[in-house]
Amino acid sequence: MPSATPADILARRRQLTMDGDADGLAELFSLDAVIELPFAWPSDTPMRLTGRDAIREYAQRITASPMRLDSYEVAELYQTQDPEVVIVEMRGKVTMTATGRSFTTTSIQILEIRDGQIVLFRDYANPRVLEDLLGQTHQ
Repeated sequence: MPSATPADILARRRQLTMDGDADGLAELFSLDAVIELPFAWPSDTPMRLTGRDAIREYAQRITASPMRLDSYEVAELYQTQDPEVVIVEMRGKVTMTATGRSFTTTSIQILEIRDGQIVLFRDYANPRVLEDLLGQTHQ
């Protein structure tokens, strides 16, 4: 059976994310995978996660947060010269369950996918969207 393509992995990640399946999402990552969040906010959000267990814990925390993901789509998918590396433009709509306010967010993500698992995930999301919604400033 042929290995999963990056598009397959992204489609699976989208479904697991929309389903709120933190455990399934963590299983898409290799045991020693790394997530980098260079613009992480709020301040208690780690800028780097190492290992599937840390990724699972983070995914569980996000799933339990007061943000409901209404939509989450790959807007564009770019293949690089390295067949294991893709660049993705993501678009999502999120509702704050406590207030009912919603916002649309975009991010650029770089993923390294090897043997059907994500080994490196860099998410360049703009935290200003969330801070503006919450009326807080980015420090």
